[in-house]
Amino acid sequence: MRQTILTNWSIIRFLRLMIGLAIIVQAFIISDVLLGVAGLLFSSMAVFNAGCCGTAVCAPKIRKSSGTIKDTTYEEVV
Repeated sequence: MRQTILTNWSIIRFLRLMIGLAIIVQAFIISDVLLGVAGLLFSSMAVFNAGCCGTAVCAPKIRKSSGTIKDTTYEEVV
């Protein structure tokens, strides 16, 4: 859980966190509970790196390099 929160921060994830915090601040200013819940939803999605599915099915996958480089052959087309 700690590794999920602290790693793989992308621009979109950071943007979701900022939008969620802005919504929470706006909810406090106008005293709207429903808007505050929406802000908590956006913020928690960013913190836990979860998509709309909620079970991390939509979370971005981490690509791991195999470490081997294959030679590429080229043909000249005339």
